[in-house]
Amino acid sequence: MPTVKKIDGPYRFFFYSFDCNELMHIHVQREKRICKYWLEPIVLSKNYGFTSNELRKIKRIIEENIIIIREAWYEHCGESK
Repeated sequence: MPTVKKIDGPYRFFFYSFDCNELMHIHVQREKRICKYWLEPIVLSKNYGFTSNELRKIKRIIEENIIIIREAWYEHCGESK
C-alpha cells in the first residue's frame, strides 16, 4: 500500500496497489477508521467510522495537498486513463 508521506498529521493517506484501474482517489486512515475520497472532484466515496466533522477536516487536508496526492497517484499508477 503506497503511502503519501509528505502530509503531516494524524491521518495516513494511501492507495491500494490494485486501485489503479479506478478513477483517481485516496484512502485515509486513522486508527480503525477509514474513508475513501474521489479526487476529481473531491467527493467522499466511502466512510467507515469517521464523524462528519472529521470528514470535513480530511477533505480540507486533501484540498490543501491535492498536488502532492496527484503526483503520488501518477508515480504509483502512471498517467491518468
